[in-house]
Amino acid sequence: MLVQPRTRVLTEPSSHVLVVLSHPKGDSLCASLSKSAVAMLTAAGKTVDLLDLYAENFAPMLTADERQAYYDSSMPAVRSEYTSRLTAASDIVLIFPTWWFSLPAILKGWFDRVWVPGVAFNHGTPITPQLSRLRSLTVVTTLGSPWWVDWLVMRQPVRKVLRIALLQACAPQARFEMISLYAAENADGPRVAKFTARMAKALSRIQAL
Repeated sequence: MLVQPRTRVLTEPSSHVLVVLSHPKGDSLCASLSKSAVAMLTAAGKTVDLLDLYAENFAPMLTADERQAYYDSSMPAVRSEYTSRLTAASDIVLIFPTWWFSLPAILKGWFDRVWVPGVAFNHGTPITPQLSRLRSLTVVTTLGSPWWVDWLVMRQPVRKVLRIALLQACAPQARFEMISLYAAENADGPRVAKFTARMAKALSRIQAL
């Protein structure tokens, strides 16, 4: 299990990065990538909050009470810790496997239960973004499929959901970047190292903000 270097007190408002890991195995490639990401960002002087959804036993299911109060300003207490961590972030890094060309259920549940009205957006016509503090969303994902299936057959559904549906509604000012490791189940050492270097380059753009 990864050690979580969470820091809740903001010493520098412009450099608080929320790294969200969504993988059930502590020895997975995604877990290893998240550990590297935290090390890179910390070395660059960023304040890092590592949210390991599985390690923290995050419950992804939206409850009946939460749905009933979804458009009410009174939030169920279970959300308070997670919503405060979201709104504190100046930058977010998502690290997860793409399963069936979609998000892991636990990550989808984080969006359902935490990116809620009054926190991430205000409901109306049109929707009003609320995450004005957020500067960037960087996505690091692994896929079992080859690149051409994601790009040519499926037309990158995860990218569209995160960049268009989610970010445009909640933080349209934020810069979006996504890097994907295809055929990850067969990735050897050199390919993983090359992908890790790509991730470092993407994270360096956060460091420059």
